[in-house]
Amino acid sequence: MSELQKKIVKEMGVSPEIDPKTEVRRSVDFIKAYMKKHDFLKTAVLGISGGQDSTLAGKLAQIAAEELQEETGDPAYAFIAVRLPYGEQADEQDTLDALEWINPQESLTVNIKPSVDATVQALEAAGLTISDYNKGNIKARERMVVQYAIAAARKGVVLGTDHPAESITGFFTKYGDGGSDILPLFRLNKRQGKQLLEELGAPDHLVHKVPTADLEEDKPMLPDETALGVSYDHIDDYLEGKEVPEEARKTIEKHYLSTQHKRHLPITVFDEFWK
Repeated sequence: MSELQKKIVKEMGVSPEIDPKTEVRRSVDFIKAYMKKHDFLKTAVLGISGGQDSTLAGKLAQIAAEELQEETGDPAYAFIAVRLPYGEQADEQDTLDALEWINPQESLTVNIKPSVDATVQALEAAGLTISDYNKGNIKARERMVVQYAIAAARKGVVLGTDHPAESITGFFTKYGDGGSDILPLFRLNKRQGKQLLEELGAPDHLVHKVPTADLEEDKPMLPDETALGVSYDHIDDYLEGKEVPEEARKTIEKHYLSTQHKRHLPITVFDEFWK
């Protein structure tokens, strides 16, 4: 491995091999420990899209909430699953299937289209041109606004689905899906997330669903791998410390170096980062 790959592998915390059962327990215990440490927290809040990551994080949160109820005798502990469509969702059935499998104590649906459209209209009225890509980021940020509003109303912690295969490439919206309180999947690459879903008995079509952010209306259901220009298999191999084709390595490292600002808290004058 090159020095840069060693640095990235260490930063992302991915192990070359995992025991799925152990990692399920590790994530569940992590969620429970965070909520017990902050005893004002009673709910875990997460947007469910029907994709691999939110399906996995949602199931882990549901298990954690059920165990907290049983261990404490407090019925207030709950997982709140949130559907956040922009109007009609193309893969809505996958979301419904994910919710049926997760079986959350509570499920809410908030259509973000009115608020997103109002924001875009206000910006355009101010003389700005909002691209489809920019609007996609507004959607992602509005979804997080909603999740934090629910968490504030229900004594909740907001879960994030970020994991090393996304983090390394910066494939998330800053202060959108990149904004959350805790990340129960961080340390797991994409194929390891699938292993946990299989361990938990998730429906096969959700385990193997083609990942897509689906934020751009001009490019509906665009696969992540097409947008990134590199496969998740190559990203996962890289994160596990393996050799990957030269072109894939260059693409991964270019994404990593150009998106470092996304993986850093707001910069102050005391940070070396900005100099």
